[in-house]
Amino acid sequence: MSSRIIIVTGGTVGDWVSGYIQPGDLLVGADRGALFLVRSGYRPALALGDFDSVTVEELDEIRQGSDVLIDCDPVLKDWTDTEMAFNWALDRKPGGIVLLGALGSRFDHSLANVHLLRKALQHGIPSLIADRHNELRLLGPGQATALHKGKFANVSLLPLSAEVTGITLQGFLYPLTEATLSIGQSLGISNVIVEESGHVSIRDGMLLVIQSKDE
Repeated sequence: MSSRIIIVTGGTVGDWVSGYIQPGDLLVGADRGALFLVRSGYRPALALGDFDSVTVEELDEIRQGSDVLIDCDPVLKDWTDTEMAFNWALDRKPGGIVLLGALGSRFDHSLANVHLLRKALQHGIPSLIADRHNELRLLGPGQATALHKGKFANVSLLPLSAEVTGITLQGFLYPLTEATLSIGQSLGISNVIVEESGHVSIRDGMLLVIQSKDE
């Protein structure tokens, strides 16, 4: 499979979600994210989870509005609903994965979802976590990305490995050349794209690249 898979999960969602869905995308709803998709006029190819956050009537609504529904026991399952959906997506080797609704009031779930980007990196599948205020990507050894200024002009860089080396930034207010960041440092917080796009590349390690806006 080469098309993208869009996963909508049960965190904070809104009308901004539709801006990430393109024709040809395969839609997956995890738990309450499936209800959001159905009520927004989309038909998920798959709805899965323990559905402990929906009522019996809402679950029936999801069942009627989805191609396939997988209902899991909330006690016996080992993964969160989001990770189950993410693993399902990885197995299909898509051209990319976009995870929406993965950030919200539960910091433990939000952080666990960010760590899913590492799993996608290990599978060689480009992945993105997005919400109304943020877009998150993870770069691995020898990788680079171009970031368009758009609505997310602020960029922060946080290591997800003990150290990230060879960090080079072009098109930023604070450029870097072959820099090193260690985990726990805040040096990479709140840079700004000053050209039409900014370019980020690294030599080794894993670097979380976060574009954000305040409003």
